[in-house]
Amino acid sequence: MKDLPAQAKAADLWIPVPHADKSQDINNLVITSPYPYELLDAAHGNKVLHLRVLNPQPTSFSVTMKFDATRREHKNPVLSPETPGKRAKEAADPDMQRWLQPDQLVPLDDKIRLWAQAVVAQAKATTDLEKAQAIYNHVVSTVTYDKTGQGWGRGDIYYACDARRGNCTDFHAVFIGYCRAVGIPARFSIGFPLPTERGAGEVKGYHCWAEFYTPATGWVPVDASEAAKDPARRAYFFGAHDENRVEFTRGRDLTLAPRQQGVALNYFIYPYAEVDGKPFTSIDKQFRYHDVVQTAK
Repeated sequence: MKDLPAQAKAADLWIPVPHADKSQDINNLVITSPYPYELLDAAHGNKVLHLRVLNPQPTSFSVTMKFDATRREHKNPVLSPETPGKRAKEAADPDMQRWLQPDQLVPLDDKIRLWAQAVVAQAKATTDLEKAQAIYNHVVSTVTYDKTGQGWGRGDIYYACDARRGNCTDFHAVFIGYCRAVGIPARFSIGFPLPTERGAGEVKGYHCWAEFYTPATGWVPVDASEAAKDPARRAYFFGAHDENRVEFTRGRDLTLAPRQQGVALNYFIYPYAEVDGKPFTSIDKQFRYHDVVQTAK
């Protein structure tokens, strides 16, 4: 944080912390901070670093976070040719009903329901899996990955449906919104992409993806924006996420721990700060990766 206002009484900083799950192990977390901090659990299994500075000096300070991440490909076995028909064993998601509800920028109004129903009807889809496949095909076929102009990147379903272009948040706003509109639970995740070539470097920005749920399949990973960028992998990204990503948080319209005084966050991947209870944006950020090659013993 930098350029803190003089006479500020309190500054709060929240940073997302990656969580371990079946697709990734997170170890050796090391945090360097000039002030005391706490690691807290938040909604949807998310983890948050929070620190509060009372009567902060109008000078900058830095917080660094390092960790070892071991990533694995995430494939739904029902859709995998190697293990067809074998549903994955997974714990029930306590937030299942939340994944059927609207987000602020992904409403479930009559127009969205009508558009979603038209997509599945045109595909003559009857099962939930067929409906999700029809929605995925529709999004990949009709939305272009394009980060020019204004409006993209917020995950606004109406922007995406009107402009028919955007980044990963916009692709998955349509996919998740349409799934929920036809009664299929769908959830949003965000993290950082890793290049397929190994080495070290800077990560320029975030990446996000989605999953949907049916009783027959369990949770199914989807990446509509990567499929649009790489048509040769269109079939792959309906049922799989590659290992070239690290997940940080799940869900949208998020409240943090402790709860921020500002509005719920559209999504949470970059540090968020408040000064005297008001959002504060003077934050520099940098993200780097370094691959560790393990040799056989």
